[in-house]
Amino acid sequence: MAFEIDILITYADIDNETSQKNQIGWVTQFKKFLELMLYQVLGSKPNVLLKSEYDAVTSPQLNNAAVLVPIITRDFIQSGRCLDNLETFYKATADSKINRVFKVLKSPLTIQEQPPRLRDMIGYEMYQVDTETGMLKEYTDIFSQDAEKQYWMKLVDLAYDIHDALMILREGDTYKSEVKNIYRRKSIYLAETGHDISVQRNIIKRELQRYGYIVLPKNTLPTHAAEVERVIRRDLSDCSLSIHLVGSAYGEIPEGADTSIVDIQNRIAAEVSLEKRSKNQEFARLIWISQNLKNASDRQKSFIELLKRDTEAQEGAEILQNPLEDFKNIVREELMDSNERGTLDETGGRSIYLVHDKIDENEVRPFKEVIEKSGFKVLQPAFEGELLEVRKQHIDNLRNFDGAIIYKGKVNDQWVRMKVLDLLKAPGFGRKKPIKAKAILAAGNTNLEGFKNQNLTLISGDTPRSIENLINFLKEINP
Repeated sequence: MAFEIDILITYADIDNETSQKNQIGWVTQFKKFLELMLYQVLGSKPNVLLKSEYDAVTSPQLNNAAVLVPIITRDFIQSGRCLDNLETFYKATADSKINRVFKVLKSPLTIQEQPPRLRDMIGYEMYQVDTETGMLKEYTDIFSQDAEKQYWMKLVDLAYDIHDALMILREGDTYKSEVKNIYRRKSIYLAETGHDISVQRNIIKRELQRYGYIVLPKNTLPTHAAEVERVIRRDLSDCSLSIHLVGSAYGEIPEGADTSIVDIQNRIAAEVSLEKRSKNQEFARLIWISQNLKNASDRQKSFIELLKRDTEAQEGAEILQNPLEDFKNIVREELMDSNERGTLDETGGRSIYLVHDKIDENEVRPFKEVIEKSGFKVLQPAFEGELLEVRKQHIDNLRNFDGAIIYKGKVNDQWVRMKVLDLLKAPGFGRKKPIKAKAILAAGNTNLEGFKNQNLTLISGDTPRSIENLINFLKEINP
């Protein structure tokens, strides 16, 4: 279908005014850069037209435009003409089966403040909120470092989304078929975040979409607690992976709730993980915690501490606090198809994952020999190589072992607890078979009382006694 106008940008006149005559207005500048970005994506120059509040440069029905981009501000929503134009376009495109309206937010507005037609849409936020002061920062210098991180990334997203809409309108079923083939991969739940790491979320969302994954939620989450939970649970049920990014901001609290959207999404994802695990369905969780938490509130610090320590909050999840680029690599590895990972080692019930730290490498050798002489293959963690390689070895071991022994030598109790949690999270990494047995093996007469009641066999004492107890433990796994 051909249109006279590819993209029609509507706005309130005051939002394009400048303090000096020689300056370019914000909307005019936005149009210029959107045209540039779309030219790179489409391969040809699109016809982008500005429609201000009072002009009449388009047909009264607005039926000659393929896509509408309203610049939403307080002045826009207070303008009867702007709202009329929006409504007219919706009526002209009522029969369309795809989204043809892309809302751009020049400044912050709550969902309730936005026009009802636009409330459920994901917005493209072309502003920045200072994480320290909470103050709005508009981009007067589009080529500044801050703008590079936020403005341009959102502009890229907008350009790609408009590109998809234009291609469907131009090529119809042919392009839809191509898109269907691209989106044959799994759906991913990318949890909403606090405002301080919206840029990081946007980076990962864009990369997932470029790889052909469907990213949920597609729409803005509702504002009432009960509806929020229903929508989150529905979206998570369609996904095989959820990704949660945690920064210094606690996040918005929905009406009727006492915890934030970030907290609620994590809780429901843990519940869904447990449900899917009981049905032998594939579901994994990745939680990334920002390394910069200096401005975190006490409540956010408590939430992060809960994530790190509470087994329920961690259900089926892996928690990482590393640079974003490393986390993105880990996401890519997690999303590899099972056939891309290679054939997993099948040991027929004869493998033990001997989990230990590098500092205990020498002390653990006698126990390793005992395990091997008992007829088991010993899986061990990797200590050399790139982060991704070390982690991949650890995850492969978690998928494959039949029994696990955590060795407590020079390490502290906290290290051991983290390894115990890793065993609990093994199903989240794609493990299919049940764990036959788990133990903590301590050097000498180390006190292991703190690990009772955790469904673990505790082995300690002098070396001869520990070896005897270890042999008995191994017999229980494979009598």
